[in-house]
Amino acid sequence: MNTAQIRRGDPREPGATALLRASQEIMHASSPPEARNYLPIDKLVAPEIHFFVAEVGEDAQGCVALAERDGYGEVKSMFVRADMRGSGLAAELLAHVEREARLLGFPLMRLETGTELKAALRFYERSGYAYRGAFGDYSPTPWSLYMEKAL
Repeated sequence: MNTAQIRRGDPREPGATALLRASQEIMHASSPPEARNYLPIDKLVAPEIHFFVAEVGEDAQGCVALAERDGYGEVKSMFVRADMRGSGLAAELLAHVEREARLLGFPLMRLETGTELKAALRFYERSGYAYRGAFGDYSPTPWSLYMEKAL
């Protein structure tokens, strides 16, 4: 893989927006409306959200957001283009938001993901995330799984 540059980004940038829309299409195809827990683009610019884009050259290849929560950081909007999967880019993005969370003083990372996103589940398991119950404002559904990792 070419070396990706991960930088603070704006989800309204064309490349970032394209990544987010591709991610949302997958969620729409794999879960009912009540189980789609992604943040809309206009919410990803809130002060408590740290949004990052991974680029190779000038092309956006992946993105991730860190949401500041009460006592923990939450992984949001994690997505890597299909042609970049298996390249290590997802691991770089996840490590980046975990470092940011540590800098903010969070002892823990949490996330919610869909039960049908098997590759994502395996990735998070390999990255040290363990299953847990619903947290924060989430309500348990048959379409969502919840995970956490101590930092």
